[in-house]
Amino acid sequence: MTLLRVLEEAVRGQVAFDAASRALVTMDASNYRRVPLGVVAPRDADDVAAALEVCREHGVPVVPRGGGTSVAGNAIGPGVVLDFTRYMNRVEAVDPAARTAVVQPGVVLDELRRQAAAHGLTFGPDPATHSRCTLGGMIGNNSCGAHSVAWGTTADNVHTLDVLTYGGQRLRLARGTDGLPGALRDGVEKLTSNHLAVLRTGFPELPRRISGYALDQLLPEKGGHLARAFTGSEGTLGVLTSATVRLVAAPAVRALAVLGYVDEGAAADAAPGLLPLRPLTVEGMSADVAGGAARLLPGGGAWLFLEVGGDSTAEVRARADELCRAALRDGAVDSVVVTEPGGQRALWRVREDAAGLATRLPDGGEAWPGWEDCAVPPPRLGGYLREFRELLAHHGLQGAPYGHFGEGCVHVRVDFDLSSAAVVARFRRFSEDMARLVVAHGGSLSGEHGDGRARSELLPLMYGPELVDLFGRFKDLWDPADGMNPGVLVRPARLDEGLRFAVLPKRPVDVEFGYPHDGGDFSAAVRRCVGVAKCRDPQAGSGVMCPSFRVTGEERHSTRGRARLLHEMLAGEVVADGWRSPEVREALDLCLSCRGCRSDCPAGVDMATYKAEFLHHHYARRRRPAAHYSMGWLPVWLRAAAALRMAPLLNAAAATPLSLVARRVGGIAPERDIPPLAPQPFTRWWRTHQGAGGTGGAVVLFPDTFTNYLSPQTGSAAVRVLEAAGLRVVLPPEPVCCGLTWVSTGQLDHARRVMRRTLDTLRPALAAGLPIVGLEPSCTAALRTDLPELLGSEDARRLASSVRTFAQTLEEYAPDWTPPRVDRPVVGQTHCHQHAVLGDAAERRLRARAGLTGELSGGCCGLAGNFGFERGHYEVSRACAAEQLLPAVRDAPATALVLADGYSCRTQLAQLAGANAQHLAEVLADALAVRGLAPDH
Repeated sequence: MTLLRVLEEAVRGQVAFDAASRALVTMDASNYRRVPLGVVAPRDADDVAAALEVCREHGVPVVPRGGGTSVAGNAIGPGVVLDFTRYMNRVEAVDPAARTAVVQPGVVLDELRRQAAAHGLTFGPDPATHSRCTLGGMIGNNSCGAHSVAWGTTADNVHTLDVLTYGGQRLRLARGTDGLPGALRDGVEKLTSNHLAVLRTGFPELPRRISGYALDQLLPEKGGHLARAFTGSEGTLGVLTSATVRLVAAPAVRALAVLGYVDEGAAADAAPGLLPLRPLTVEGMSADVAGGAARLLPGGGAWLFLEVGGDSTAEVRARADELCRAALRDGAVDSVVVTEPGGQRALWRVREDAAGLATRLPDGGEAWPGWEDCAVPPPRLGGYLREFRELLAHHGLQGAPYGHFGEGCVHVRVDFDLSSAAVVARFRRFSEDMARLVVAHGGSLSGEHGDGRARSELLPLMYGPELVDLFGRFKDLWDPADGMNPGVLVRPARLDEGLRFAVLPKRPVDVEFGYPHDGGDFSAAVRRCVGVAKCRDPQAGSGVMCPSFRVTGEERHSTRGRARLLHEMLAGEVVADGWRSPEVREALDLCLSCRGCRSDCPAGVDMATYKAEFLHHHYARRRRPAAHYSMGWLPVWLRAAAALRMAPLLNAAAATPLSLVARRVGGIAPERDIPPLAPQPFTRWWRTHQGAGGTGGAVVLFPDTFTNYLSPQTGSAAVRVLEAAGLRVVLPPEPVCCGLTWVSTGQLDHARRVMRRTLDTLRPALAAGLPIVGLEPSCTAALRTDLPELLGSEDARRLASSVRTFAQTLEEYAPDWTPPRVDRPVVGQTHCHQHAVLGDAAERRLRARAGLTGELSGGCCGLAGNFGFERGHYEVSRACAAEQLLPAVRDAPATALVLADGYSCRTQLAQLAGANAQHLAEVLADALAVRGLAPDH
C-alpha cells in the first residue's frame, strides 16, 4: 500500500500529496528549496503520532512547519511536512494568576498576544513576523524579536513542552529528566555529567546565542532545563504538540524614541550605552534599508528605535526624553519621540518591513539571506559592522544591515547572484569568511533564526569538534533513525546545495508586461517573494493584501502561495505543465486583482500583474471561460448598447427570467443582480452641457467605461465641481478606454490595442501638458501602471505621469479653491487600487476641508470588477465585504454619508447592504447645489 493511502487511513486530518500542495511548501523564507513527498495537517497529538508511525514504517523523514517564515531553510525537507496552521492552531488556556498560557504549535503569535492582552499580559518574544509566525516555529527556532532586551528569547519564556519523538515516544519536557524513558534519561544525564567542562566553557556568553543545541541548559546550575535545551532544536529532535509558556505584564502605555546617527557604526557604538536606561527595545536600521520610508524618520544615516513602557503618557514621555538627552550627548544627531499609538505603529512598520525591503538594494539589485542574523556581544557590534562592510567590499558584494542592535544581532541581505554557479562559489567563500569574522568577535552564527541549511555546515568553526560531536550524540539520543528534519544542525547539508534559484530558467521568459522594476525578467519578478508572508496576516485592518487568504485561510490563496506556485511552474519539476498549469490557474482563480500586494507586500510582489500574464498565456489559442467574453469585453457591449439606445430594453429584461439565461451563458454568478445601464451615457450628457468655463487651466476628464455607461452622475458631478473650482473641463475627442477589463481577464493583445488607441487619442492633450483626470480608481490605476508596463513606450510613460485622481487635480490645479462644507461623518471604503497605486492623501485632505469626518474602511469590497460577478466567486466576494466594509456601514451613525469612489464598491454596497454609496465628487456637487454655488449646466 502506498504511503499516501496509509496516511489517509491513519490520519484524521488533511493528507495532500498533489502537486500544488507539495509546491506550496518547497520553500520557506530562505534561499533553499526541497521538494517533499506530501503534506499532512494533523488535527491533534494523536494524529501526529499516527503520521509519525506511518513515516517511520516507510523510512520517510518528517519536517514540522509553522508559518513557513524560517529564513535559514529550517522548515523544508524531502519527506512529509507537518502543517500545524490548519487545525492545531489554538490557545488552549490562559492563566492570568500564574501568568502562563497553553498553546498548540500552529497558533499565530498575535492570537496569543490578543488573548493575553485581555488580562494585561503579553508574550515577550515578538519577531517582526508576529502577525503570521507560529508558536511552534518560534520554539523551533528559539525566536527573539524586538523586545528580547526586556523579556528574553523564546527559550527564556518556556515552561513545559509536550513532544513526540520520531520513534513514537510521548514526552513532557521541563526542568530535569524525570519522566523520560530510561534510555533517553540515562543518555542525557551521562552526556551532561561526562562533559561538564566543555558545556561550561564552550558556549560564548552573549544574549543572542541561537546556533547549535543549547546543551548548556542541561547544566545543574541552570536547573537542567530540558525544555529550554529542546527549544531551538529546529525540528530535529521531535515534534512539538503543546507548550506551556510564560506571559509577562504588558506596559499600559508605551512611547517610541527614534534616534538618528551619522551611520550604522555610530548607532551600533551607541546602543550598549543606552541599555542601563532599561528600554524595552533597541533596534537599529540604516538608510539603505529604510529607503523612501526614511522621510518618516529624524535626520541621520542610521537610526535606533527605543521603546519604553510605563503607567502613564507623562511617565513614558519623560523616560523617552531622558533616552534622547543621553543619546544626543553621546553621538546622536537628531531624535523624535512618538507617544501616539498610530504614529508608533507607522514607525514600527518601517522596521518590521525591513526583511522585505532589504531584498531590493538602492540600485535595484536583488539581495538574499544567508547571513541573516548573526550576533556578537553588543559592545563589539560597531567594530564588527565596520569589518563586515570591509568584507563585503573585499568580495565585491553589497548588503543592508539592520536588526537588534541592543543585543548585537544583525540582519542583513546580500546581493548574491545565486543563479550563477560562479557566484554561488563566491557565496560559499564569503559565508566561510563571515563565520570566521563572527567567531573572531566572540559571536554566534545565528542570533535568532537558527542554523538551518544556511549555517549548520559552519558550526565546527564556532564550536569546535568536541561540542559538534556532542550535538550529534544528543541528536541520536532523541532520533537515532535521523527521521526528524535531516540535514539540519547534525550531519548537515552543504550550504551551497539545494538553492531555490538553481531550478529557474536561465534566460528571460517571453512575457507581455515590461516588468520595469525587474529588468523585464518575469523570473526576477516572481523571485520578489522571499517568503516573509506578510500576506498571511489573518487579521482585518492589516491593509488590503490578500483578502481571499483572510477568507479561506489557505496558503494557495495568499500572495506567497501564488508566488510559490509560479516559481514551481517556472522550475517545471513539481508543477509540470508550464503556462497551462491547472494548479496555478486554480490558485489565481480567487485572486481578486486588488493590487494590495503591490503596496502592502514589503518585497513589492504584484500578483495582479502576474495573474494577467498567466491568464494570457494559459488561454492562448484556447477557449476561455464565458466570463472573459461577457465581462472582459464589457466596454464593447456597453458601447453597442448605448449606440443602439437599448438601455431601457436591457434593464427591463434584467428583471425577467431571461436574465437567468443571460447570466448562465455569460458565466455570471446567479446570486448577482445585473446592474442597470444608464439611460444616457455621460458623454452624451456632455455634448449638451453648457460649461461655465473658468479662469483656471484646462483638465481632461477621462470618461471611463463604468462612469460613462453605468454611473454618469459621477461624471457630471465631477464636471460641476471642477468647473466650480475654476477649471476648464474638456473630454477626449474620441472614445477612450484604459483596457482594464481585458487586462484583468488576461486578454493582453486586445488590451494593448485598446491602450494604443487611447494613447493616440490623448496625444494632443499630452503635448499641451494637460492633466488626465480619472474618476474610477481601478481605471485610473490601470492608466498609471498597466498601460506603461504593457506598451513600454516613452509616450505611455508620459501618459501615466499625467494621470491624476479627482482630489489630486483639485489640490494641484485649483489650490486656492475652498470646497463647500458638508459637515457630515462618512463611512465606506478606500478603493483597493487607490490604496495600492494612487494613494489617498489628497482625498483625505479634501474630505477634511469639506468637513467630512471619520475614516473609511480598509480591505477590499470583494466585488473587484469582474471577480465578484463570476460564477463560483459569490461566497468569497461576500465574505471579503463582510470582513471590514459591511460592518463599518452597518455600525455607522444614521447621519453618515456612505462614500465609495469605486463603481465596484458602490455596487457591492447596494447589493449586499442596500446602501446608496456616492463618489466624493457627487457629495461635493450636491453640497454646491444646495448652496447655489454650482455653475450652470
